[in-house]
Amino acid sequence: MTSWSKETFAGTIGKTVEDSVPSWPRPAQAAEGAPNVVVILLDDLGFSQLGCYGSDIATPNIDALAEGGLRYNNFHTTAICSPTRAALLTGRNPHAAGVSFVSGFDNGFPNTRGKVSKETALLSEMLAENGYNTFAVGKWHLVPAAEHTAAGPFDNWPLGRGFERYYGFLEGATNQWNPDLVEDSRRVRQPKKVAEGYHLTEDLTDKAIEYIRDQKNAAPDKPFFAYVAYGATHAPHHAPNAYIDRYKGKYDKGWDVTREEWFARQKAIGVIPQDAVLPPRNPNVREWASLPEAEKKLYARQQEAFAGFLEHTDYHIGRIVDFLREIGQLDNTLLVLLSDNGACAMGGQEGTIHSWAEGFGVKETLDEKLQRIDEIGSDTANNHYAIGWAQAGNTPLKWYKSFVHAGGVKDPLIIHYPAGIRDGGAVRTQYSYVTDIVPTVLELAGIQAPEVYKGVQQQPVHGTSLAYTLASGEEPTRKETQHFEMVGNRAIWHKGWKAVAAHKPDTPFSDDVWELYHVDEDFTESNDLAQAHPEKLRELIELWWAEAGRYGVLPLDGRSIVAKVRGVEKAKGGAPQPAVTERVFYPSSFGLPFAKQPDVRNKPFEIRAIVNRSSIEEEGVLVAQGGRFGGYALFVQHNRLTFHYNYAWGVQYTITSETALPVGELTLAFRFARTGDNEGVGTLYANGTRIGEGKIGHAGVLGFTKEQFRVGENDPTPVSETYASPFRFSGELKRVIFTLGGYSNSLESQLAVELATE
Repeated sequence: MTSWSKETFAGTIGKTVEDSVPSWPRPAQAAEGAPNVVVILLDDLGFSQLGCYGSDIATPNIDALAEGGLRYNNFHTTAICSPTRAALLTGRNPHAAGVSFVSGFDNGFPNTRGKVSKETALLSEMLAENGYNTFAVGKWHLVPAAEHTAAGPFDNWPLGRGFERYYGFLEGATNQWNPDLVEDSRRVRQPKKVAEGYHLTEDLTDKAIEYIRDQKNAAPDKPFFAYVAYGATHAPHHAPNAYIDRYKGKYDKGWDVTREEWFARQKAIGVIPQDAVLPPRNPNVREWASLPEAEKKLYARQQEAFAGFLEHTDYHIGRIVDFLREIGQLDNTLLVLLSDNGACAMGGQEGTIHSWAEGFGVKETLDEKLQRIDEIGSDTANNHYAIGWAQAGNTPLKWYKSFVHAGGVKDPLIIHYPAGIRDGGAVRTQYSYVTDIVPTVLELAGIQAPEVYKGVQQQPVHGTSLAYTLASGEEPTRKETQHFEMVGNRAIWHKGWKAVAAHKPDTPFSDDVWELYHVDEDFTESNDLAQAHPEKLRELIELWWAEAGRYGVLPLDGRSIVAKVRGVEKAKGGAPQPAVTERVFYPSSFGLPFAKQPDVRNKPFEIRAIVNRSSIEEEGVLVAQGGRFGGYALFVQHNRLTFHYNYAWGVQYTITSETALPVGELTLAFRFARTGDNEGVGTLYANGTRIGEGKIGHAGVLGFTKEQFRVGENDPTPVSETYASPFRFSGELKRVIFTLGGYSNSLESQLAVELATE
């Protein structure tokens, strides 16, 4: 064969066609009868929140999947988002895959790169190599924010990791009414406005159905893998009023009574053992009966919004199932539904309305929350429920997301596969972990995990196939050991026993207090046996260290955010020193994430926009960072230049020019000069002439939001309510120049934004 062809050719080549033998390469083909695979991943959904796991929230479509399939009551995840997704899609333990924490942090060691190692191929990559079409919709959160730009790199985006189509959002959370959307490898706008009935869950469902329909039109006999990772039920808890109103008054009884009722129902439907014990309230949860009536009203409304959000999600999951049934594909579809971790307590004691992650945004007062109670769930709110509802969501388990006690890691898992399940509605009790999904799919599809993928030697799959559990609930658990580590919290399960330790940041690991539970007999980890069985505890702790070494958990990192960042900066030779910097930006609908934005916090800076206006009617946004829940914008409106800083609900700073703007070639500018720590004066200019001035406070967080930086428009929500997004500049915007003392030098701030979107 001639040297120009790399194809492995099975025929022969002579001088002419007549004395040659042709051969055609065969495309990869799936095994005969290989099932379609649909993985539906819900976000921050606690163990009890589905109706079929004990709640009184209406989830009839998910319940129907459980009735026709299997519920698992001993399934576990990693306790937080990105690591669970890495383990789910690779079948490898998360540290070994390079994702031990949220995707925006790299501590300088292989176990926390914030993106999936090339040594651990994703299920999408394995299936695509074996005759499947692959597509994903929804949340990704497996690529650092610094790579969320038009310059990529794109090798860690979905299309770089084996998915042939993608539609969703890259961050850890997004606004359900006004999301930051990506299709394939480009940013796109939501297809309609909120006023026209838009909601992200419906949009993602539409796209999933579209991808399946298109694939079956083109290749009816070819199986597909659809990864449907909803933003629901992660905060903000957004849902149409019609769904929220269905729960009006239902949770006036409070989280204590709700938890007790759900616990009783769990026993009645057989999803937990009859001898399970309901632990006392977590120490940081207040007794409902002791709360003032105004607070009860606020907290009940928060749970109504969550319940409406979940029921709304259930409806759209039902649409996918109905479509599969309609096209005759449901019976041969392996459908896996799970959550990525336990219910989330980041709403704090009172929950939130303006900034869903308590402690990462502007502190809201209780009075402000009560004034805005009717906005909860709407597009003007960014709400999260109070911590008491997170505990109820994890009934009957202790603690929450990020803990490796059961409340953080024991989650719902439903497997629906008519072709392989004969006792639909049963509960499976075998111990399982999120890495077990990949080997289950591979076994049922008749595929071996590759030893080498695209020239890279692969780690073996760490999970244990659950295919054996489909036929019978009687066979003993095939897994023997599973370790856990999350932000220093540690645990290990081994043959029915569990040792677990919660870690206080910035303290020695030797100070951690280990607890011991015989979880085969103690479902809720209520009876600490550490004192009664010290030898068993020592055995498990030693085993944890062995597993940690084996699977790349070391070095342990139990530092606080501040300490983590300082450690990284010190290792890199110290924090970068600010310098006067100039950077030019051009109009683009492809925004920049926080890590790539001009850092204007608490420092002098200037924004200059070079424009050409042919008419006084030409107006719009010149540059904007953020939106309705915080940010700043420089814009032209009503022939005036305005700088608006949206610090928080009820706290706005607006400077508008005193004179009308001329037409023609213009340099429009805004300069900020510090007059003290966290405050200063902003001045507006047109062609070098001062045209307006005003005071600005809270300068220390100016531009500190998780939303995009955009030039020439402000999307998806407006920084100022005086205009509607995207409010593109209708004249000619040539460029925008920022001059300031540095660009996003604070790794601590970048990580704080990342955590606030986890």
